[in-house]
Amino acid sequence: MSIPSILLNFLFPPPSSLFVTMMSIVGLASLMNAGYMELKGKHMQYSKFLNVGLAKKKDDMKLSSRNGMLLVYTPAFLVGLGSLLVFPDQYLRFVLVASALTTHFFKRVLEVLFLHKYSGYMPLESAILIPMSYTFSTTTMIYAQYLSRDIPEPSVDLKYVGIGLFVVGIIGNFYHHYILANLRKEGDKEYKIPRGGLFDLVICPHYMFEIIEYLGISCISQTLYAFVFTLGTALYLTGRSYATRKWYISKFGHMFPKDVKAIIPYVF
Repeated sequence: MSIPSILLNFLFPPPSSLFVTMMSIVGLASLMNAGYMELKGKHMQYSKFLNVGLAKKKDDMKLSSRNGMLLVYTPAFLVGLGSLLVFPDQYLRFVLVASALTTHFFKRVLEVLFLHKYSGYMPLESAILIPMSYTFSTTTMIYAQYLSRDIPEPSVDLKYVGIGLFVVGIIGNFYHHYILANLRKEGDKEYKIPRGGLFDLVICPHYMFEIIEYLGISCISQTLYAFVFTLGTALYLTGRSYATRKWYISKFGHMFPKDVKAIIPYVF
């Protein structure tokens, strides 16, 4: 049995859509490149990496970090919500995928508004490029699911496994965001080494659980695009986790525990 025929047991056949095909290629390539750039030390200009290499762009227009992050997540949330309102009578997988994506970004919006603490700024360039990426990928994932509505289901049904992974991922991601948000008191701008939860094993458990979230969405979807996007996201977040660990080591030196890995406990 060939590899393509085996994969068709787990995936819907790719739709004959040039848009979805191009977004699969461009999305994977751009996320892989972003992960590689993180490894090379050329970071997305937000979060703790905002001031890394920012001197050369000091005249760039900037938004407050809070407003910038709202701009990052809100359009994708609206796309997910809009898809549920515009297409109310879709089949179960479509509803589950659109609901999971909407929940993912709605949670992010709520975290920006009520959980995270911000003290810096986000360059306008990042505040435009990042939400474009999230919005286009969310739109494409939902559209690929819409195109699969009349195609026979894969013989191996992963949607309930996906629901379980998504729930574990979103809870784990929120829990570790909560720990990060409570590291610093109001007005405190000093960074600290995170403790508690899986922070004792990896420096970016929130990224690990975000990958689990998207893996769950991919299993619910069972479209090729969803898995391609999840692979790209995993590669990017792995690169960013490596850069984050390197940043903590440079900032705290011997105080940073050497056995704390980047994103995979005991491994990497």
